[in-house]
Amino acid sequence: MIGWQSPPMNYEELIQRLKQLKRMGYIKTHRSGPTGIGKTLEDILGIRENNVPGPNAKLIELKSARKGSKSMITLITKAPSPRGANSRLLQRFGYKVSSRTGKVLHVTLNPPNSWTCIKGKPVFKLNLRNDKIEIISTNDEVLAFWNEEILRKAFEKKFPALVYVKADCRGRGLNEEFWYNEAWLLKGFDFERLKDLIRKNIIRIDIRIGQYPNGRTHDHGTGFRVFEDKLDLCFKERKVIV
Repeated sequence: MIGWQSPPMNYEELIQRLKQLKRMGYIKTHRSGPTGIGKTLEDILGIRENNVPGPNAKLIELKSARKGSKSMITLITKAPSPRGANSRLLQRFGYKVSSRTGKVLHVTLNPPNSWTCIKGKPVFKLNLRNDKIEIISTNDEVLAFWNEEILRKAFEKKFPALVYVKADCRGRGLNEEFWYNEAWLLKGFDFERLKDLIRKNIIRIDIRIGQYPNGRTHDHGTGFRVFEDKLDLCFKERKVIV
């Protein structure tokens, strides 16, 4: 197997190895399926944990993506305010999918210029303000919201810094091959950028809540999701390193 077997590398060593990796050209996957790109990259770099020590000893996470991928990944998960807002949305707009279960509310919110419908009926839409992202009803009632600071904390907790590697791909399954030929150093939250990506439908907000048979609410997490190959657009600071 091609790869380096060495002690944990630092950020500067990672850049040099990524440059060497680019010169290798296409490399056969070490695993079939969606996770093959990340598994192969980690194996080749000799990384057991998905992060490396960066400047000032802070850990930098390593992620990879296929160029042109239409898959979506979760950027952050954060329930809206005020407390209990998701439960109230469930009670007001939830629907039955089976006579043996309680209500569910599984919906992807449309961009601000169009209403989100449930069973064909417009029910709410996003409203982007200077310091908030709101869910409003058809009569302009604010049903729930996220403020800038809450989203900033959630984003920076998950992504203090990120090395993001993109690859051209060819083949399928166990015959898929990756050419890791682009890498970015990404960091920093930008609320205006986040709102712009929501407007463009590059970031989508998914609500996934339901009820147990006893009526108790279970929340699978309200996710801000982004197209995998557009993750780099979500950051304030974007630096090409390879």
